[in-house]
Amino acid sequence: MPPSVHALLAPDEPPSVTVDRPDGASPFLLTCDHAAHRVPRRLGDLGVAEADRLRHIGWDIGALAVARTVAMRLDATLVAAGYSRLVIDLNRPPGAPDWIPEISDGTPVPANRNLAEDERAARVAALFDPYHGAISALLDRRRDAGRPTFLACIHSFTPRMRGRDRPWHVGACHGPDPAMARLLADALRRDPALVVGVNQPYSCSRTSDYAVPVHGDDRGLPSVLIEIRQDQITDEAAAVAWGHRLADALAAIERPLLELGAGP
Repeated sequence: MPPSVHALLAPDEPPSVTVDRPDGASPFLLTCDHAAHRVPRRLGDLGVAEADRLRHIGWDIGALAVARTVAMRLDATLVAAGYSRLVIDLNRPPGAPDWIPEISDGTPVPANRNLAEDERAARVAALFDPYHGAISALLDRRRDAGRPTFLACIHSFTPRMRGRDRPWHVGACHGPDPAMARLLADALRRDPALVVGVNQPYSCSRTSDYAVPVHGDDRGLPSVLIEIRQDQITDEAAAVAWGHRLADALAAIERPLLELGAGP
């Protein structure tokens, strides 16, 4: 029988969301939507080979190590997902074609085909809702305390997609409010060796993204989706080094963001 809404995760499995430094002093709130490649035990391997689950289709390679380094450096709260985007993509709006993908970058995901409504509901209840509920609760608490908050969603992207190379080392992506993305891009460009994109390799939109539109734009918070090219952060040491670089850049834009009058 399909897993019920309340039984997708067994009691001994890791949680769907972790929050590091919930009382961090920094105005930056960090998220990592695609932090893990784990699949709930009840779903087996989704019909996808382990080698493919470890590719970029299963998670954002290196992103969690970057995010944890930034959180440590800035004393920033970090919300990280516990399960693979192949189970349900936490940065897609509900009902989007790739929210529960049947195919990802050419790789079929057989267990995601012809899902019954209760199977979809189980994934939403166990993974999607707790993750975004945790972010919402933190943002509510910070608002009620009168704390300024800047949302930084940390991702990574594959160097090549659909036969095309992607030249950017890092991208700062935004929705209707470009201020934080532009400030961050300028800070990163102080290193002349970096190729920095704004709304590259993606742009943030309500049809393709969830975290920035819902947790950032809808609340009127400065926000940015940060994309780091994966070939730079495939090992722990490289990811930590990039985390320090990103922490420096975010620290450099904290005062300008405050001066823009960004509040709770």
